[in-house]
Amino acid sequence: MNLGSTPLIWVTFFPLAGVLIILFLKPEWKKAIRWTALITSLAVFGLSVWVLALFNAANPDAQLGVNQAWFTLGGNQISFHLGVDGLSILLLLLTTLLSPIAILSTWKAIEEKVKGFMIFFLLLEVGLVGVFLALDMVLFYIFWEFTLVPMYFLIGLWGAERRIYATLKFFLYTMAGSLLMLAGILFVGLKYGGFDLTTLTSTANIPLTVQMWLFVAFGLAFAIKVPVWPLHSWLPDAHTEAPTAGSVILAGVLLKMGTYGFLRFNLPLFPQATIQAAPYVAALGIVGILYAAMVAYRQQDVKRLVAYSSIAHLGFVMLGLFALDQLSVEGAILQMVNHGLSTGALFLIIGFIYERRHTHQMDAFGGLWKVMPVMGSLALVVTLSSAGLPGLNGFVGEFNILVGAFGSKALGSPWFAGVATLGVILAAVYLLHMFQRVFLGPVTHEENLKLKDMSLREIIVLVPILILIFWIGIAPQTFLNLIAPAVEKLLSVVSAAGLALV
Repeated sequence: MNLGSTPLIWVTFFPLAGVLIILFLKPEWKKAIRWTALITSLAVFGLSVWVLALFNAANPDAQLGVNQAWFTLGGNQISFHLGVDGLSILLLLLTTLLSPIAILSTWKAIEEKVKGFMIFFLLLEVGLVGVFLALDMVLFYIFWEFTLVPMYFLIGLWGAERRIYATLKFFLYTMAGSLLMLAGILFVGLKYGGFDLTTLTSTANIPLTVQMWLFVAFGLAFAIKVPVWPLHSWLPDAHTEAPTAGSVILAGVLLKMGTYGFLRFNLPLFPQATIQAAPYVAALGIVGILYAAMVAYRQQDVKRLVAYSSIAHLGFVMLGLFALDQLSVEGAILQMVNHGLSTGALFLIIGFIYERRHTHQMDAFGGLWKVMPVMGSLALVVTLSSAGLPGLNGFVGEFNILVGAFGSKALGSPWFAGVATLGVILAAVYLLHMFQRVFLGPVTHEENLKLKDMSLREIIVLVPILILIFWIGIAPQTFLNLIAPAVEKLLSVVSAAGLALV
């Protein structure tokens, strides 16, 4: 196949064109560098819309693929194999949408080393898109590891005071899990007939004992990235120290690499192990929901509060995935997108406030809605979407997850859903508590009286996310239709392993 003929090649590697142009721009040409990065990322989003236009939602298999022989390892072919299906199409679109939004948010936030920042950000987009499109295990691992490098520098060079500590913690946690996954990839590829995921899903016949070990090897790498309690401690530090754009892409997309990894690897390749592990993984997800909610309520740093809310929201995603029910898995995938939108928007709003006040401490605020009514109104919508208000995006994903988990044969008890429902209540408590302390009541500090409301650029940054918050909340079937056939096929593989789940 001609590599230039597929849109997946273009959408994956087009950011490199922007990198190449920026390399030849002088560092002091900050305006030109910013516009080059923004236009490049907008073009990538346009390419992803092209992919969506060509995507056949009724087809559960990988589409628009390129599969080119690359090299051999131990007599097994490793291929440059890309494809998109219902498990990845929404995550591709989320990545390419949030990237230009994050770049536009840096117009005033990043003033030093702008050239380096934009280069690393575009390189990160290459790695993230590659993760969601790779269908060869070795290629997936290359993209997976590649994302570490630009994210390391984005936090380490442009982060806050404790950025080095946060960067090292993020890097070491992720690298430890990645090495286990690499060992698992090599074992599966060399022993069970190659590294192509689509082939392995249909042909690999791995004994249950081996499946369990491989489930753990892959699962730890993905669980660290999610992060699943108790492997979560790197995330609040990374979010707190990262620049705003880094937090947006970290929460919005990077964490989804972990949940997507469970979908792409653990469920189809190790179905029997998945069935046996499902109640335990779901239980860890629920512990994460409740623990993170209680810790979030105690935070004084608003950015750290939102970081803990990510752990809670992704606990719902893990519950939905391992309930192994059509409705719950669809809800989990949609909730990955919902979390990326709502939490990404919260970090953007926090970043806009930080640019004005240079603090994340909630005690420094109070009554901001009186001074900045536009920001207060938009922040309320985003907060309610994150809390799961009916009519907004967060409600649909969580509702599907809880309903699917309630009747899940894999979990075997409605108590999983019942206990997780407490997390919905707690989310409303800590998010509305945060909103009240920051935006409601009297203006508590004289410095806040002089704050300017949102600029046109800041409103433009948030508008696409707000449109999707309402769109998903009001017409979720538009998005669920893209997911359903691939989820049904995935669960049929798990069901065939010995449990009638669908």
